[in-house]
Amino acid sequence: MKPAPFRYVAARTLDQALQLKAEHGDEARFLAGGQSLVPTMNFRLTQPAMLIDINPLVELAGLAKVESGAVRIGALTRYGVLERDPAIARDLPLIHEALPHIAHPQIRNRGTIGGNLAHADPASEMPAIVLALGGKLRAQSVRGERWIAAADFFAGALSTTLEPDEMLTAVELPATQPGSGACFMEVSRRRGDFAIIGVACTLTLDADGSCTAAQIALCNAGDGPVFATEACEALVGQPVDATAIEAAAERVRSAIDPGGSIHGSKDFQRHIAGVLTARALIVANERARQ
Repeated sequence: MKPAPFRYVAARTLDQALQLKAEHGDEARFLAGGQSLVPTMNFRLTQPAMLIDINPLVELAGLAKVESGAVRIGALTRYGVLERDPAIARDLPLIHEALPHIAHPQIRNRGTIGGNLAHADPASEMPAIVLALGGKLRAQSVRGERWIAAADFFAGALSTTLEPDEMLTAVELPATQPGSGACFMEVSRRRGDFAIIGVACTLTLDADGSCTAAQIALCNAGDGPVFATEACEALVGQPVDATAIEAAAERVRSAIDPGGSIHGSKDFQRHIAGVLTARALIVANERARQ
């Protein structure tokens, strides 16, 4: 298949890119790595009238610590760069653990974190991870900028709350703290395939080993990344023992509504979600205690 005809513009400045998006709205799409966009264009599932190439905007790539201690990652940062950056392993171990599960090395070398999040595929790992970490995302337009909490950013399958004239330019994530542990696990048919179910979780323990904070989010468990609110709330205030972990896993199984596919029924996905939740919590708990 070949894409429908479109106009191509290589933006030289951020202002130019935003002005073009303001003029053309939903008819224009930003092109970064293209690993999500181009396949949909080739199958004509997406038919933008204009592609705005933002690869020349090097200021949108890279990561840095901000005053709050959080890590800010530019939207144009490639997954391959994050995978090899020791700062990610130190400050965002959940992302570091998940990166090898995301597609294949060739795709990670081109794909960008901003493009992935803006694409909002419910089976993708990064939306669930950003949700689990309680991240926030910066949207910019000619009208100014705003920060959107991850819980408010994902509106459904392949849908976000970005306005037609906005660009996702950065994501900000809290760095891991002492007494915290994180774990990412997923099941897929083959390495690099979309997850049948994926689970991202973090735990924070006090000096006595009781849970003070818990975050569990899943990919491919609904129309978007799913945050397991009830399971998280049930863990807080008690030791993370076998009973608490199994109760949390059961709450996850009951809360999600996966779509099912030829690779696994809804019931199978629910079962896998519970198994992975329990396993991930055990690992996160051990890491937090260390």
